[in-house]
Amino acid sequence: MNGQRLLRLTLIALVWAFAATAAPPNIVWIIADDMSPDTGAYGLRDVKTPHLDRLAAEGRRYTRAYATAPVCSSSRSAFILGTSQIITGLHAHDVENPQPLPAPYRHLPALLRDAGWFVTNAAAPGTMRSGRVITKAKTHYNFAHDPAQMFDGNDWRKRQPGQPFFAQFQITEPHRPFPIPDSYNAAALAARKLPANYPDHPLMRRDWYAYQRSVETVDQRVGVILAQLAEAGVLDNTLVFFFADHGRPMPWGKQWLTVEGLHVPLLVRGPGIAAGSVESRLVSLIDLAPTALVHAALPAPHWMDGRALLGATFPERPQIFAARDRCGDAYDRIRAVITPDHMLVQNFFPDVSRLNWSGYKEASYPGMPLLRVLHSAGKLDTLQDLWCQPTRAALELYDLRRDPAGLHNVATAPAHATIVATLRRSLDEWIRATDDRGALPDPATEPTKAEIQKSKRADYQRTWQARLKKPEPTDAERLSWWEKSYGLVP
Repeated sequence: MNGQRLLRLTLIALVWAFAATAAPPNIVWIIADDMSPDTGAYGLRDVKTPHLDRLAAEGRRYTRAYATAPVCSSSRSAFILGTSQIITGLHAHDVENPQPLPAPYRHLPALLRDAGWFVTNAAAPGTMRSGRVITKAKTHYNFAHDPAQMFDGNDWRKRQPGQPFFAQFQITEPHRPFPIPDSYNAAALAARKLPANYPDHPLMRRDWYAYQRSVETVDQRVGVILAQLAEAGVLDNTLVFFFADHGRPMPWGKQWLTVEGLHVPLLVRGPGIAAGSVESRLVSLIDLAPTALVHAALPAPHWMDGRALLGATFPERPQIFAARDRCGDAYDRIRAVITPDHMLVQNFFPDVSRLNWSGYKEASYPGMPLLRVLHSAGKLDTLQDLWCQPTRAALELYDLRRDPAGLHNVATAPAHATIVATLRRSLDEWIRATDDRGALPDPATEPTKAEIQKSKRADYQRTWQARLKKPEPTDAERLSWWEKSYGLVP
């Protein structure tokens, strides 16, 4: 038996001995895939989310929680380490050839397991894909890892008596593809108010309707998890966190440093959390790892730049940061700083359109061909048409007090010149202080840009070959396919 294993077993024994006189401090993370704060507790009337609303009523609702990246693997790499992905070099989404974590970084499951915790990762009970139950949980990180070594299993109930546990439940919804409803509630479709930056088109309405029904599926899965914890008698002695890895999968959301792409729900219920409390100060998802460590009476490593939310004092800060880099075959570099009142975005490639080709989006978002077709027909208003412009502003500023959705860029307004200069200095200082890895060339271990784009294009072509028998259909042909899929045309 090696020394490290002996040390771990000794620590576990000490934890069990402690458990005989004190309740174990359990932690549960319930993580939705691609979801904005679209629940009843956050004011949305178009969805039924009783279980999530219960978490908010019995715990704390955070109104200003943000991901550090608007895409899953980059965001997940950051919050499992408690530090920004641009610091660790895990900024590119879907790393083709992931490497082991370099020293000194260690992920949260390893830190907790070393301290005697039972650590699990599971697909939410009842998760289905293509008609089959999924038991394998998402572990989409941009570093090399063996899930069998990273976790003790997928069922927290298999721990030793009295052993504290950290359980993650991964919910695949509302990631695309959305299950397309068999029927639509005509009144609900008519009542749905689309955000101003989306065209009011029947297909767009049905796509949002399908998204919201997928959010309701998230809620149902949360209900099953809460029931499992209650049945085992541990719910009231467990801190339950519900959050999403980034914002909703819509054209202006996922993959973009927008409010829609970064703003996420965060609900926490458990010992010491006042029922019905609301926290409106800034929170970053990288705060979750140090929060877990503090709750476990463990020190947060010096390299974690997240801050514990449930410690003695709330980590008030004037700003938080986010970054977007390569997403699959869509190359880009964007950085953002968010304050209580403003959001500044810097586009390092302003000559690239927001319609920057993404094979994933072009295969799975009906809004992509729809926007192009409506743009060509002159049927988009000025705000909606921004998406289709060949270039974008190098700097964007959003006054979140007057424009909480972050839709109207006021960076060039003279009244905002001082705040633009101040926030740009903050962003420049953050980039320098972090040695922003996104400014460096891709590592030699990665395929070239041309190789990645060729591979992703082939995936896209296979998708449309199967759907339309054409590997490169026009926007109009793809739009027609989506309209048929959503039951708009025979």
